[in-house]
Amino acid sequence: MSASQISLVAPCAALLGGYAAALRAGWSPNTMRDVSAEELEAVEADPEGFLRDLTDEKGMVTLADGSQVPRLPFRIFWIDDGEFCGAIGLRFQRGTEDLPPHVPGHIGYSIVPWKRRRGYATRALRLILPVARAEGLRRVLVTCDADNEASRKVIAANGGVLDGFTPHDPETGRPKLSYWIRT
Repeated sequence: MSASQISLVAPCAALLGGYAAALRAGWSPNTMRDVSAEELEAVEADPEGFLRDLTDEKGMVTLADGSQVPRLPFRIFWIDDGEFCGAIGLRFQRGTEDLPPHVPGHIGYSIVPWKRRRGYATRALRLILPVARAEGLRRVLVTCDADNEASRKVIAANGGVLDGFTPHDPETGRPKLSYWIRT
């Protein structure tokens, strides 16, 4: 399959086996820290509960320092080309483009290693932009590590305009770039 044939689908039981296989292979949906082991444990313990928790906007998010904050409104999608390819999510606050300080950007994505460098992230980002617009966002903030050339190319291919540079990201300690993309 090619990137042009991918679709964004709500997390579902039909792709959960592929999600679990990706976790077993070491893929993590979180690009700031490896959550593959804890996610796999949750999937194997209660598959239906995992899917319910993954898509439930109510609840809390645990930050790197251990503190908890309420989840923002969000949309999460799995990237599908006939099999599980990765995940992309949109976080936002209704009525504003602003984000709380603990949220690095509106959109985050992670492609399984065996599908990288084939246009999947570029296409997935392009597909989620209308979702952001439907939520009232005229533009979205997307960040990446300054040394992540692949993500910089994905963002540029979707019209990203460099907005800033953070020398030391508070959560990872790594330099970050911030881009705005019109929806």
